[in-house]
Amino acid sequence: MCIPRLLLNVCFATMLFAGAASAQNITIGVPIGLSGANSIVAPSVVQAAELAVDEINAAGGLLGKKLALEVADDASGAAGAQKAFDALIFQKKVNVLISMETSAARNAGLPIVTRGKTPFIYTSYYEGKSCNKYMYIDAWVPDQQVAPMVDFFMDKKQSKTFFLIGSDYAFGRGMLGFTKAYIEKRGGKVLGEEYNPMDATDWTAIISKIRATNPDALLMSTAGGAPNVTLTKQLRTAGIKALFGNLGLDEGTAKSMGTDAEGTYLAGSYYTSVETPANAKYLAAMKAKFGDKLLTPNDLSTPQYEAVHLYALAVKKAGTTDAEPVLAALKDVSFEGPRGLIQMNKQRHAPLTMYLGQVKGDGSVTILSTFKDVDPGNQCPAMN
Repeated sequence: MCIPRLLLNVCFATMLFAGAASAQNITIGVPIGLSGANSIVAPSVVQAAELAVDEINAAGGLLGKKLALEVADDASGAAGAQKAFDALIFQKKVNVLISMETSAARNAGLPIVTRGKTPFIYTSYYEGKSCNKYMYIDAWVPDQQVAPMVDFFMDKKQSKTFFLIGSDYAFGRGMLGFTKAYIEKRGGKVLGEEYNPMDATDWTAIISKIRATNPDALLMSTAGGAPNVTLTKQLRTAGIKALFGNLGLDEGTAKSMGTDAEGTYLAGSYYTSVETPANAKYLAAMKAKFGDKLLTPNDLSTPQYEAVHLYALAVKKAGTTDAEPVLAALKDVSFEGPRGLIQMNKQRHAPLTMYLGQVKGDGSVTILSTFKDVDPGNQCPAMN
C-alpha cells in the first residue's frame, strides 16, 4: 500500500517498476523504507537510482540488456526487510540488491542475501563492521565521520561536556559507542547517553535529563528521517541552548525541518553545496529528469546513484551478472561521481572525502571543512 503525501513519488516508482524482473532485463532490487523511520528520505533514494538506470540504459545498457528497478517496502525494520529481501531474491529473482536501509533492516536481510547468493551494495552510512561475503558498502562509517565533528566542538568551540542521544538499535548504539570512546580519548566528558525506540515520537524524558546536566554540546544518532524531525523540534521547543551535532541527519531531511534544523552541525560525504564539476553535472541531470518533483539529493541518496554505476562497471568487467565474478570485480572498479572517486577496495568499504557542515535557515548546508580521502579503518579484515 502506498503511503500518502511524502511517498507519492515512491509510490509511482513502485508501480512503474513492478514486475520489471525478466529475462530481458538485468534487475536491481531496492528494498527500502517507504514506510516507517526512513519514509522521509526513501523517495530521494529511489529518484537517484532511477537517474543512474536511465544513464546506463541511454549508454547502451549492460551485456545487451536494459537495467530495470524493482522497489520493495521494507518498512524500515527487521520484519519488513525479511519479507522484502525474500520477495526480491526468490520471487522477483533480481540480479543484485542496492539500497540504503536502517541497520535493523540490513541485519535482518543479510541471512537471506547469503541464502540467495545475491550481491548486495549497501548505500547507507552506518555503525561499521558489518561483514558478509555478498555485501559491499560505499557509504561512511564512524571512523570517517565522528572525528571531524568532535574535534571541531572541542578545538573550535571549546566544548568539554557532551550529551549523547540515539535511536535504540544497531546504528544509534554503534555510532554513539564509538563517539563516546572518541570523546573520552580526547579528554572530554560524556554527561549522559540516552536512547529511544526507533519509532519513538516523545523525547520529553530525555530532554529533561539534558536540561539537568547542561552539556556544552549534544550529539544525536537517530534513524535517518522521522526521528530527526521529532527530536530536533522538541529540543528547539524546550529551549535547549547546547550546540547541536547530528550524526544521522541528511540534507533532504534537514530541508523538511524548516528553521528547526538551522545551526545544526553535520558531518558527511555529500552535500549539494559541494563545488565540483561532477556534482554540478549530477544536480543538473537530477533537475532535468525530475523538475519540480525533485527531492533534495543527499548523503543517503547520492551513494545509491553511485552504487548503481559501480555495479554496472563490475558487470562489464566480469562480462556476466553471475554473483561470484561480479563480487570479485566490485573491489576493482571505480566511479567518479558527485562525491568524488568512489572505490570499495578497503575491506569492502570506500575511502571518502568527508565534510563538516552547518545547516542554514533554508535547509542547505554550508561546508566548513573538507577532509580528503578519509580511510574507513579496520572494518572487515578477513575481506580484502
